[in-house]
Amino acid sequence: MTFEVKGLHVYSTGKGAREIVKGVSFSLKPGSITAIMGPNGSGKSSLCNALMGDPAFRTKGSIRLGGAELTKLGPDARAKKGIFLAFQNPEEVEGVKVSNFVRKAVAAKEGGMNDLDAMVKSHERLLSTLQALGMDKGFATRELNTGFSGGEKKRMEMLQMLMLKPKVILLDEIDSGLDVDGLKLVARAIKSLKAADRKRAFLLVTHYPRILKYLKPDRVHVLAGGKIVKSGTAKLAHEIEKKGYAQYAGKRPGKKE
Repeated sequence: MTFEVKGLHVYSTGKGAREIVKGVSFSLKPGSITAIMGPNGSGKSSLCNALMGDPAFRTKGSIRLGGAELTKLGPDARAKKGIFLAFQNPEEVEGVKVSNFVRKAVAAKEGGMNDLDAMVKSHERLLSTLQALGMDKGFATRELNTGFSGGEKKRMEMLQMLMLKPKVILLDEIDSGLDVDGLKLVARAIKSLKAADRKRAFLLVTHYPRILKYLKPDRVHVLAGGKIVKSGTAKLAHEIEKKGYAQYAGKRPGKKE
């Protein structure tokens, strides 16, 4: 199913509310990897959070999955529809073990998990996924993200992604805080999930093109000042790496390539 964003405006709420994203439009086609790049403060993370239904933001415009409008749905309903967001800065959750958190998240999405056999199989899959991500099996009994390094927190986001198997995957600066080995592991996890279901769509949000050395996006959009100012192929990411974002400062929405 295609994930479509049309004329989306995103506003912060509460005191000092302001418009952050100013009417962006793009689509994530089944089986595609799309990258949104831009400098710090361009509205990338706010866009991701708003797409997931974060109540800290108010939106105007359209967000559709397979033609069904999502703008009035909360984060939990969007998650059940198959949308997943990997956070830029994952929260530490004291008192909640990784294994219990993941099991309940999978159960909420897929149902079941009440019988012993299903629970055992889920736990075995959790342990094998940890191993695939280069993490010790002991992480299953640790409290979620508590005391984890930045790289470990990002791998934990990948663990949830691999366990939940969502339809639309939003990755908010998943590459930040990762070394080269971590980048390769994340890229491998994304590739394996894409290969498992060619209808799955990915949105990579980043301001560095590092991860795009391991994942070739089908489309690249440049977000600056809350607007998409240029769109193109993977070549656009290489152009940004050479020339930076200064060339897009103050530009109006640009033409697609």
